[in-house]
Amino acid sequence: MSDIQQSDAWRNLQSHKQQFEGATMRELFDQDPQRAKVYSLQAADLYIDYSKNLVVNDTLTSLLDLARQAGLEAKRDAMFSGQRINTTENRAVLHTALRNRSAKPVEVDGQDVMPEVRRILEHMAQFADTIRSRQWLGATGKPIVNIVNIGIGGSDLGPVMAYEALRNYSDRGLTVRFISNIDGSHFYETTRDLDPAETLFIISSKTFTTDETMTNAHTARQWIIDALGEPAVGHHFVAVSTNTEEVTKFGIDQPNMFEFWDWVGGRYSLSSAIGLSLMVAIGPENFGRLLDGMHTMDEHFRTAPLEQNAPVLLAVLGIWYENFWGSQSEAILPYDQYLSRFPAYFQQGNMESNGKRVRKDGTPVSYQTGPVIWGEPGTNGQHAFYQLLHQGTLLIPCDFIGFAKPSHDGVRQAEHHDKLIANMFAQSAALAFGKTEDEAHAEGPAELAAHRTFPGSRPSNTIMAAELTPETLGQLIALYEHKIFTQGVIWDINSFDQWGVELGKVLAKDIYNAIKSGNTEAGHRQSDSSTASLLETYFRLGS
Repeated sequence: MSDIQQSDAWRNLQSHKQQFEGATMRELFDQDPQRAKVYSLQAADLYIDYSKNLVVNDTLTSLLDLARQAGLEAKRDAMFSGQRINTTENRAVLHTALRNRSAKPVEVDGQDVMPEVRRILEHMAQFADTIRSRQWLGATGKPIVNIVNIGIGGSDLGPVMAYEALRNYSDRGLTVRFISNIDGSHFYETTRDLDPAETLFIISSKTFTTDETMTNAHTARQWIIDALGEPAVGHHFVAVSTNTEEVTKFGIDQPNMFEFWDWVGGRYSLSSAIGLSLMVAIGPENFGRLLDGMHTMDEHFRTAPLEQNAPVLLAVLGIWYENFWGSQSEAILPYDQYLSRFPAYFQQGNMESNGKRVRKDGTPVSYQTGPVIWGEPGTNGQHAFYQLLHQGTLLIPCDFIGFAKPSHDGVRQAEHHDKLIANMFAQSAALAFGKTEDEAHAEGPAELAAHRTFPGSRPSNTIMAAELTPETLGQLIALYEHKIFTQGVIWDINSFDQWGVELGKVLAKDIYNAIKSGNTEAGHRQSDSSTASLLETYFRLGS
């Protein structure tokens, strides 16, 4: 496609932004008493209030024109139909097929992939039921009650996030943990209080060659062997992978390998066999509910008009701030402790997808692409970084996520929850409307008025559902996935590759060889004088 900056919609937005200078949210709400109703929508179980944004009807019209001029609708259809939209790797992008539990076929190169998807889901369910019924026995005859997932990136962040989010639905008689970091301390602290005879490891690596994952996997293997002997390996390991040869070589029986496909990107793989640890924790029925929630939002994104399409609206609002207001980051602020890992999950989801500096044709972009994504659960974040959100010099759009019902019953729980949601509503209002200098003067000493003034007009969206369930979590995940896709289409970048993670991994192997050989010159030849000096320091401090 041609440079999106040359489109009529982009030029209209540039002009519109100049006309918008000086507008405040107080004025926008004063001018339209029905603003909150106009700029909100229901998407499946999610109610989304986007009224606290610096937009009017003309803004949204031009933003949606921008999406149309980028070919969003056709490219969305191409993704759902199994076309190879991951152009740099010549792959289809069909994570949406993983949660399609209807009878509708989904084809890649003329082949319906759904029978294989259903087969793997059934295999996963059989395994999960065997563990949950305590029928899977370790080498000594003890039931397995400890599950440790070993993976990294999408093979870790998704299962960890969803397990924490749905912990309330989990079998509390099982201990479910996750190891990702190659730092040996992660393995040590995760396993130090576990009985090897009752522990099963799920090794999650598509290629079964990922360095961090396989280093931890071989440490786990030795941990089992030291305690139970080498014949025990087959009782205490399963694999999520496509590399049958390496899995078998490791000592895992082929029936205990769960496959997935090259059209499933790592950061989109939670609904594949990568979610095996989650299915064990919450059960196949609840895992199916999660898939159904994802599918519901997939269908909303696929069929809803752009004007009422939740992922598209969130995406173009992000474009508005990043490309026309100069914002460089976005905060995801869940007001639910169970969603504590949700910002980190979409930190990878967004930044690995859209952190790109060239278009699909390889030419450099001339505009900002992927934002920095960060956040913490409320109310903890309020006592950490909200100061910058309210009175700092940076414009940081925020998404508030909350639920009308607490996850637990009881009078005190209701009181906790009411206070939690009161804080969420108050923070979004304070960001939007602020406090004028006159109001600050009226409250206290004149010399402190400037310090007590809040500029307001800081944009935010509020996303709410009745309660946090597998379905609503699935809808939230798919909402953000499709937001990311939409922005990638507008920026004309490939949201489904991640070449940027490769260079450091390659260099790390060379430097590791230098460390093992004790040769700083090897490090120097392979890199630079700084790396050579750091190697010398490493040897000196470690001696």
